[in-house]
Amino acid sequence: MTNAEIGGVNGLSRSGERGATTASGYPLLLGIVAAAVVGGIGIASIDRAPVMGVLLLIAGVLAIALIAPGFYMLQPNQAAAITLFGSYKGTDRRTGLRWVLPWLARRKVSVRANNIISERIKVNDLRGNPIEIAAQVVWRIIDTAQALFDVDDYRAFVLVQIEAAVRTIGSRYAYDDIEHLEVTLRGHHEQVAAELRTELIARLVVAGITVDECGFTHLAYAPEIAQSMLRRQQAQAVVAARQTLVAGAVGMVEMALEQLSARQVVELDDERRAAMVSNLMVVLCGERDTQPVVNTGTLYQ
Repeated sequence: MTNAEIGGVNGLSRSGERGATTASGYPLLLGIVAAAVVGGIGIASIDRAPVMGVLLLIAGVLAIALIAPGFYMLQPNQAAAITLFGSYKGTDRRTGLRWVLPWLARRKVSVRANNIISERIKVNDLRGNPIEIAAQVVWRIIDTAQALFDVDDYRAFVLVQIEAAVRTIGSRYAYDDIEHLEVTLRGHHEQVAAELRTELIARLVVAGITVDECGFTHLAYAPEIAQSMLRRQQAQAVVAARQTLVAGAVGMVEMALEQLSARQVVELDDERRAAMVSNLMVVLCGERDTQPVVNTGTLYQ
């Protein structure tokens, strides 16, 4: 679908970049020199042939006045949109000294890469927790006609759309997941950044702008809940560590009992087996160093 068709669907007249009819300025620069020479000859010949001298002078001045206003210069990664009485006539991307008819207006625009770091904004993540996000975006113009004529101020448009896209992506995912079962903002930077880039490209296409790369430069819980969320994360981490520790201890106890039975080191009835399991679990799961106790009697006395 072309830009015009898209514009028809949305009820807007979309512009589309096309090449402009322009010329190299260097031959015309020689024309300026030739016109100056003709004018000089006219001045020199006024005394001998007044009519011819005046005509040559007028011709030289008119030639300079016609040619000189048409010059402009383009640097690398710079373009000029050419208009005639408000009507778009095309875009010139060829660098160096350029020339167009003097009644055609030129509006220069940079097509270089631009880097923006957005302001920190507060967003509610998927679980409703307030978080602060800031993004870094590298963008550039790929269609000068759309950038200049389809939006009022393309730089302001980029800033607004970056904020809108960051809010959208920030509310789509949770900040963190201690169980690592879902995609989160903190744990999946590359995936979330790729989705943010896709969202930005879709939003900026109307202005003829693309996004080369983007990512988060700041991601944190909002100050009012930061301490509470930190305590929650610590508690979740402690629980997860305990679960791992208990699972490992159970495996070690089971292995110890199996080896004792297989090697017939000692015969354990149910009560002695329960006491050994209890002692081993205390040793393996306790946070403090265990103190050995010498039992001089029996388990029952």
